[in-house]
Amino acid sequence: MAQSLVHMRGCHTEVILEIGDYAEILYWGKRLNHPPEQLALALKRPVPYGRLDKDVSLSLHPELARGVFSSPGLEGHRDGLDWAPAFTIEQVQQQPHYVVLVSVDKRAGLRLRTELVLEEDDVLKVRHQLFNDAKGDYQVTRLASTLPVPERAEELMSYYGRWVHEFQQQRHSLQHGGYIQENRRGRTSHEHYPAFVTGSRHFGETSGEVWGFHLAWSGNHRMRADVKTDGRRMVQGEALYLPGEISLSEGESLTTPWLYASYSDQGLNGMSAHFHQHVREQILAKRLSHKARPIHLNTWEGIYFDHDPSYIMKMASESAEMGVERFIIDDGWFKGRNGDKAALGDWFLDEQKYPEGLGKIVEHVNKLGMEFGLWFEPEMINKDSDLYRSHPEWLLGVEGYEQPTGRNQYAINLQIKEAFDYLFERLDHFLSHYNIAYIKWDMNREIVQPGHHGRAAGQGQVEAYYRLVDKLAAKHPQVEIESCAAGGGRIDFEVLKRTHRFWTSDNNDALERQTIQRGMSYFFPPEVMGSHIGASHCHSTRRRHTINFRGLTALFGHMGIELDPVRESAEEKQGFVKYIELHKRFRPLLHSGKSFRIPVDDELAQMAHGVVCCDRTEALVMVAQTQMPTHSLSSTLRIPGLNPLARYKVRLIDHPENLFEGLVACQPAWTEQGVELTGEWLERAGLAMPIMDSESAVLVHIQQL
Repeated sequence: MAQSLVHMRGCHTEVILEIGDYAEILYWGKRLNHPPEQLALALKRPVPYGRLDKDVSLSLHPELARGVFSSPGLEGHRDGLDWAPAFTIEQVQQQPHYVVLVSVDKRAGLRLRTELVLEEDDVLKVRHQLFNDAKGDYQVTRLASTLPVPERAEELMSYYGRWVHEFQQQRHSLQHGGYIQENRRGRTSHEHYPAFVTGSRHFGETSGEVWGFHLAWSGNHRMRADVKTDGRRMVQGEALYLPGEISLSEGESLTTPWLYASYSDQGLNGMSAHFHQHVREQILAKRLSHKARPIHLNTWEGIYFDHDPSYIMKMASESAEMGVERFIIDDGWFKGRNGDKAALGDWFLDEQKYPEGLGKIVEHVNKLGMEFGLWFEPEMINKDSDLYRSHPEWLLGVEGYEQPTGRNQYAINLQIKEAFDYLFERLDHFLSHYNIAYIKWDMNREIVQPGHHGRAAGQGQVEAYYRLVDKLAAKHPQVEIESCAAGGGRIDFEVLKRTHRFWTSDNNDALERQTIQRGMSYFFPPEVMGSHIGASHCHSTRRRHTINFRGLTALFGHMGIELDPVRESAEEKQGFVKYIELHKRFRPLLHSGKSFRIPVDDELAQMAHGVVCCDRTEALVMVAQTQMPTHSLSSTLRIPGLNPLARYKVRLIDHPENLFEGLVACQPAWTEQGVELTGEWLERAGLAMPIMDSESAVLVHIQQL
C-alpha cells in the first residue's frame, strides 16, 4: 500500500499516523500549527551501520518478522507454525477521530483489525482484534496494544500497593532496558493498578510533558515500558493469558482490552483533566449527569454481622437526621451468615434475623427520604453453604487440586451456565421484590487456579462477570452499582462502564486515605471515588483522628459514613452533620469542576488538593498536614488554575479546633480576616500557610469578586 499520512486531532493533542504496509505513529504530542507536506521527511530516521540494512519502524503492532527485536504485539502459533507473522494493511477506514486498519497475513491465515481513536478530550485509545481465517487452531500466548513515546520520556511512574494501602506510586528511570509489571491475581488488583505514566525528567503535577496509560481490563494483565538500544521507547498493555488459555478455531477471534492514553504538556494535572473529562463524558455518559451523588451510610463497620432489624431501623433514623441520603445494609443479612466462614452463595434472606422480612426496613428507609442499598458478593462461595453442598462442581478450580481459601471463601465458576443463571435469578429476585436503588457488589478474594473443563479460564471468568453485570443492569437500569473488591481491588475503566462508583479502599483511616485518594485521582474524578467518614478509632489501622481530619478527607470524593450512628456521641454526630452539610454545599463544584493536585514546598509533611469550577469563578482547596512540619514555619501555598486577571476573596472555612491555640503565637492574618488577591498572585506568590498539628487539615474557599 502506498504510504499516506493520517492526522487525528483532539482539543490540545494531535497524532500523525503514517500508513503503508503497516502503521506507525510519527508524532503524538501537543497540537501544532504546521503544513502537512514533508512531515514524514522531517522525521525520517537514519540507519546505523552494523544493524539491519533498513529502517525498522516501531509500528502499532510490532513484529519480529519485520526486524523488531523488542516485545512483539503477537506471540502465538498453529501447532508450532505461523509463529512470526507479518501483517500487511489491506483496508483503511477513516473518520475525523477514528481510524480502523485491517491487516492480513495470508500465509499464516491471520487477520488483524486495529482501532485507533483520539477523542476531542485528548484521550487516545487503541485495541486489536485477531481473527483466525485458516483451518487448525491458533494458540495465542500474547496479544498486546502498543503505543510509542518519544526519547525525552525519561521517567516512569508506576503503581504498587496492597489491601488497605492501594494506589501508591513509585518513580523509575527510563534510560535503558525497561520495566514490566504483571498481575496474576484474577482481578485488577490492589498490588498493581494497570497504569503507567511516562514523562520528561522530573515531571510534576503542574510541569513537564507526560504520557499516561491505563489498561481497561479487570483480570490478569501485563504492562511494559521498553527502551530500545537506539533510544526509541514504547509502552505495551495486555491481558495476561494463562498457559493454553486462548485457542482460536477457524473463524474465531480475540479482542484486546482498550489501552487508554493521554498526553499533556502541563504535567500530571493536565493529564488527569483529560482522563476525568473522558470518564465523565464517554464512560459515565448520562448515568450520573442529572443526579447528585447521594451521601451514604454503610452499616459494615457499625454492626458487622450483628443484624437486628429494629436496631437497623434506629440506625436509619439517626442517619436521616444527620442528612444521609442512601442507607446500605452490608454483609450479614442472608441465610446462615453469622461470620465470614459460611453461607456465601445462599442468597436468601435470613428469616431468623429478619422474621418480618426485609420490606419493613426498606419502607422505613424510604419514608425517611433515603434510598435503600444492599450488599452482595455474587461471585463467591463458602464450602459451608447449601449452595456448595448442592453444587460442589460450581467451584472455580481444577479438579483433583485443593486450592487455598482467601477470606475463608472460594470463587464460583461463572462460565457454568447453571451457576450464572442461579446468581442472576437471586440478584433479580431481590431487585424485583424490593425498592433497592443500589448494590454494593463485592469480591473479597483473589483467584487461584481458575479452570473450566480443566483448562485455564481466567479470561473467561472476567468476561462472564461482565456479562452478569450487563444482564442485571439491562433489566434494572435504575439500580446503581458500586464495584468493591476488598476495597480497591477491581477499579478500572471497563468496570466503570457497568458501575457508578468504586469503593476506593477498606481503609477509612484519613491519613492513609490522603495518599490512596490522591493516587486514584490521577485517572478518576472524585464523584466515582467512595470516601467515607469512619469512626474516630479506625478499624484497619487502630489510629484515632479528629472529625476535622476525617471530614475534610472524605469531602473530596463521593462522601459517605461508615459507622454506627446510634452509638456515637452527640458531639461526633454534630461533626457528621457539619461535614455532610459542607459536602452538599460544595457537591456541584466537587463533582463537576476540574480537580488538581498542588505541589507543596514541604512535600514530606503536607499534601494539597483542589477543585476549580469550569469558569474559574470558584475553587476549593484542602491542605492536609500529614506529619510534623519539616521546619518551624509552614510552607507557602501556591494555587494553580485560576483566572490570573480576576480578583478573588480567599477565606479559611474549616480548620482544626485548636488552630489558633496552643503551640503557636499567631497564625497568618488572612486565616482569620480573609484576603483579596488576584489569580496570578495566588499561583505565583501564594499564601502563607498556618502552622498545624500532624494529621489535621484546613479548607480554603476562593470566590471571584
